[in-house]
Amino acid sequence: MPRMTRTESQARTRADLLATARDMFLADGYAKTSLERVAEEAGYSKGAVYSNFRTKSALCLEVLALIHETKFTEVTALLDGDDTLEARLERFQGWAERTLGDVGWTMLEFEFAIVARDDPALQAELVSSLGLMRGTVAGQLQMLADSMELKLPLPAEDAATAVLSLGLGLGIQRAVDPALPARLITDAIRAMLRGGFMA
Repeated sequence: MPRMTRTESQARTRADLLATARDMFLADGYAKTSLERVAEEAGYSKGAVYSNFRTKSALCLEVLALIHETKFTEVTALLDGDDTLEARLERFQGWAERTLGDVGWTMLEFEFAIVARDDPALQAELVSSLGLMRGTVAGQLQMLADSMELKLPLPAEDAATAVLSLGLGLGIQRAVDPALPARLITDAIRAMLRGGFMA
């Protein structure tokens, strides 16, 4: 097996640190996870962590971006296809039941938002991240509407804000009370699409 190049080795180190940090942030939360513990758990020196991530908040931002990318990829795959709207929403419903209210993810998002409250630079990063999330959801809703030859009853960006707000709020509530039905978000998307009209 050929030896890894320096660039490949650095990329692997970074990926290992991100994966370890993701697991630790989700299991223990933001406050209890230190860069030193991430380094130890991943089997690297503290220097390896600091050379890849300036601060714990920078590491957490990348972890959250990775989680968001994974979740949105899952949803896009579920909503894609040429079957009926109901079949796609049924697949999305299963995902929402499994995902919305996941305690580790939900609490990490919430805890990190609190940390960013008194840090203008970090808050700006979160605003940017939220904008990316909103844009992704808008794209997913527009794709779904277009595939059904429907026109959304409101701009895709506004529809995305409504769906994302419901999803985040429902996620927090379900983290506390898992008995709450995740179908509320599916019903909202269904109602939004049915409130549209043929393009």
